[in-house]
Amino acid sequence: MFNRQEFVSDNDWQRFKEFSKNLETPHLVVNLHIIKRNYQQLKDSFPFAHIYYAVKACPGIPVLTMLDRLGSNFDIASRYELDAVLALGISPDRMSFGNTIKKARDVAYFYQKGVRMFATDSRDDLKNIAREAPGSRVYVRILVENSTTADWPLSRKFGCHPDMAYDLLVQARDLGLTPYGISFHVGSQQRDIGQWNDAIAKTKYLFTSLEEEEGIRLTMINMGGGFPAHYIQPTNDLQDYAGEITRYLYDDFGEDIPLIVLEPGRSLTGDSGILTSEVVLISRKNNTALSRWVYLDTGKFNGLIETLGESIKYPVVTDKDGTGKEGEVILAGPTCDSADIMYEDCKYRLPIDLKIGDKVYWLSTGAYTASYASVGFNGFPPIKTYYLGATNEDVPDALSVAEKTE
Repeated sequence: MFNRQEFVSDNDWQRFKEFSKNLETPHLVVNLHIIKRNYQQLKDSFPFAHIYYAVKACPGIPVLTMLDRLGSNFDIASRYELDAVLALGISPDRMSFGNTIKKARDVAYFYQKGVRMFATDSRDDLKNIAREAPGSRVYVRILVENSTTADWPLSRKFGCHPDMAYDLLVQARDLGLTPYGISFHVGSQQRDIGQWNDAIAKTKYLFTSLEEEEGIRLTMINMGGGFPAHYIQPTNDLQDYAGEITRYLYDDFGEDIPLIVLEPGRSLTGDSGILTSEVVLISRKNNTALSRWVYLDTGKFNGLIETLGESIKYPVVTDKDGTGKEGEVILAGPTCDSADIMYEDCKYRLPIDLKIGDKVYWLSTGAYTASYASVGFNGFPPIKTYYLGATNEDVPDALSVAEKTE
């Protein structure tokens, strides 16, 4: 159904097959060389930006270690991520607490550990930051409507109206905090570059009005993530995103562009992963059914949660592709939960001669797969992750045996 070469080169595929040939399914193999390449491409495309890697996308120690060596900063979502990054000897001044939903004691914990940059979008959270992290820099996240053009929207739960953001930044100053900037997120896997234009325009309005009316000069724009990985729906190249977004910034700010922060996750790690599953069962629901049900040993609860609502559509390939006839399938996971169906409406096609025990490969699964997996739903353990291209220095002895490296 899919041309594997469009997503994974022959060289990377051969290395993956050799590396994974004796690994028990299901498992995820993350190619660190691809993450390194994507990081450098992002730096080259946005030479003026500061990159804060979204740790939640793929939090493996080899990934964090490599990005640290490349000079990345880190966007932290919880105290547990903070502990993992600090344990690598990374300075807290290279981190931000980007989660707007947090306990006061977690704010205090971050502050005690040396973090001084916090996101917010509500009055009570801002008060907690003022009390537990006095004098810190705060940036306010604004709402961005992106529900129809982002494959994984991030509006509604996060952010506030620009008018409220204005009030929060005034309140931040009055509470002794440093009003630092504005953040937004146009939605994960955003295919409409114009969404950045609208968000930057709202940001410019806030920068201008706060300085003119309140004497507050903001100095930072956090543009979040949103840059795409390569799934089955086409997107523009990163250079197209960078060219247009840079133009939007100059249109609104001229030569006085603030400090720009990017928080990539999916765009850095998505293409790096190949998830290998095994066919557990193939069946039809009646004697004349046109579609086969293909049940795999991985599903929504151990790696593929972003198929929820069939939002992220991964390329799927097998070892039998191109050898004969294909037919429509419904792809489902192994658990005793009727929600554990990956694709039913989107008609994937797999070889007719696919059998129990055959492997099915999910490409572009480096982001939000292992980190989203359940701890033990139906007793199935979290999917194991392996790192291709890591050195012994990337994998301390404290790592579990699951984190095999090349």
